[in-house]
Amino acid sequence: QVQLVESGGGSVQTGGSLRLTCAASGYTHSSYCMAWFRQAPGKTREGVAVIYYDGSTRYASSVKGRFTISKDNAENIMCLQMNSLRPEDTATYYCAAGPKYCLFNPGSMDYWGKGTLVTISS
Repeated sequence: QVQLVESGGGSVQTGGSLRLTCAASGYTHSSYCMAWFRQAPGKTREGVAVIYYDGSTRYASSVKGRFTISKDNAENIMCLQMNSLRPEDTATYYCAAGPKYCLFNPGSMDYWGKGTLVTISS
């Protein structure tokens, strides 16, 4: 059974940093794409960053240059380093896994974590 468990959320001030971690189990990490999505209250879920089986990455334009996605296949862990955080980054962040050549949208993902809340105060 595939399980994704996020950790690392919390509250920081504008300009601060957080590091989110997604621990995955039940499948071979290297055969899937892994991604972070977020959902703010009253808004639709949006893609933040995705990392593919070959290590290539894509980012939402709103986070490019501030966030870095990475993974450790041996440990089945994926991380999202978030720097220069802004109030508009406030959301629940979700870890997701999809097929090897997934599209960068929620509908393309097969598995989801329960989310971790990130709150940025001004």
